[in-house]
Amino acid sequence: MSNRLFQGVIHQMRDVIDRVIGVVDENATIISCSELSKIGETNEFVSLELNDSHDLFVRDGYTYKPFGTRLKPDYAVFVEGADEAAAKYAAILAVSLLSTKQYYDEKYDRSNFIKNVILDNILPGDIYVKERELHFNTDVNRVVLIVRILQANDVSAFDIVQNLFPDKQKDFVFNISESDIVLVKEIKAGIESKDLEKLARSILDTLGSEYYIRATVGIGTIVFGVKDLARSFKEAQVALEVGKVFGTEKPIVSYDNLGIARLIYQLPTTLCEMFLKEVFKKGSIESLDQETLFTIQRFFENNLNVSETSRKLFVHRNTLVYRLDKIKKLTGLDLREFDDAIIFKVALMVKKYLTANPVKY
Repeated sequence: MSNRLFQGVIHQMRDVIDRVIGVVDENATIISCSELSKIGETNEFVSLELNDSHDLFVRDGYTYKPFGTRLKPDYAVFVEGADEAAAKYAAILAVSLLSTKQYYDEKYDRSNFIKNVILDNILPGDIYVKERELHFNTDVNRVVLIVRILQANDVSAFDIVQNLFPDKQKDFVFNISESDIVLVKEIKAGIESKDLEKLARSILDTLGSEYYIRATVGIGTIVFGVKDLARSFKEAQVALEVGKVFGTEKPIVSYDNLGIARLIYQLPTTLCEMFLKEVFKKGSIESLDQETLFTIQRFFENNLNVSETSRKLFVHRNTLVYRLDKIKKLTGLDLREFDDAIIFKVALMVKKYLTANPVKY
């Protein structure tokens, strides 16, 4: 589509600029030209220059001006001649073509359409109209993943993720903040949550092992069509936030696997405060020291097994029993009893939730 768009501008400019003018893509292939016979030709020496910067350069009697929206230029204008006039023509054409493409992308680009859908910037009725206008494939499954950059360097994480998913007709990658990169992935029928986690793992492995970028990934649920992508996006956001609040310490958090943490996250804070007061009638949860809380955590991790927990803590069994009795005396809850253990586990999570004061999506 860009080829026809650029050719329209070049066609109008050829009578004003009495020189050969045109556009090459990132592979230095001529995609638009005032001399139609040149379209399709490639100059391998020009592509080397396109990797460097957006600055003007001269090659084989032509002046080139790279342009594009990314760090690496997507295209370059060329004008016959190496004089000052050629440089001015090239600069003017680059500005004109970039503005034209940006306007077109804003109006018709699929990636921009998907971005507006997930951010709820488009009315539901308009989604159907836009789908038809863009000839969008609606009869497929898609899922939203958010790659949140925790520690970056000079390398563009966005470009890395985008290069991992080059099919711009099926997969869409864009930034929504300085740290969050959204991937809307088209997937085949039969794909499960574990498969999506493998996909997320491959993204993190590439970012971490090859570029030393630390990140985490939130995964929404799989949706059919386009309309529900906003829901999948919000679920990916919730997955990241819940993972942070409840300290899962997992780099990949799937909305499908949040369990009871998702339920607590959706509760009003007033209800959570009321629950804590009811659970800890005999004494506040703050009365438990760090050693006791650590013991409780290990007790839960070992499925309420006293012998196994004492072995993992390197303490005598009677010492652990003493600590559990102390907890029962302070809180009224015997963690060796399944029902009391469930209540206490939920109470600890609710306390974490209130302390974190999380962002709600």
